[in-house]
Amino acid sequence: MPRSLVARHPEVSPLLAERPQRAKLLDAMVRAVGEKGYEAATVADAVRIAQVSRGTFYELFDSKQACLEAAYDLGVEVLEERITEAVRGAADWRDELRLGLRAYLQALSGEPRFARVHLLEWQALGGRRDAALRRFAERYGRSFSRSGRPVPPPEALFVLAAGIDQLVRARLRDGADVTDLEDTLVGCTLRLAGEEEPWT
Repeated sequence: MPRSLVARHPEVSPLLAERPQRAKLLDAMVRAVGEKGYEAATVADAVRIAQVSRGTFYELFDSKQACLEAAYDLGVEVLEERITEAVRGAADWRDELRLGLRAYLQALSGEPRFARVHLLEWQALGGRRDAALRRFAERYGRSFSRSGRPVPPPEALFVLAAGIDQLVRARLRDGADVTDLEDTLVGCTLRLAGEEEPWT
């Protein structure tokens, strides 16, 4: 079974060889929750996937939720890094928004288990989910600041980030492709910045 998005984080990937137990459990918990949902997934599922003992799990994590939260934080960092790489060399702020949204949608489309954790199992993540949305909102704010126009207030940027995820979540729940949302989402972000471009 292929590894999850979390396994690609620079703090996890090397540990799969150097300190395999913690890294394997972080990856395994995302795989278990991504496949079964938070309520149905168990510590037993994670230790089976990781091929470590239950005792080892509790030496490293206090609970299923603690393991998932640690894995989620790393997964969000991978998402952000993919967006950062995608927007390097963007022609202008509009291009930066498009490239960033495209990278976000492609990452979630290519990593359905982490996408489920990120978008469908958010209640298990508590304040970490809101913190992730704020990080994405701040990223939108930095892009808008390059337009030379007033930057929308933080609350509006948070609504943008949350609204984007809500639409992607609905698509994901229906089992539909999320990458074709790019034009709609770019249109929404540009309108928040005061741009008036026709819908495509």
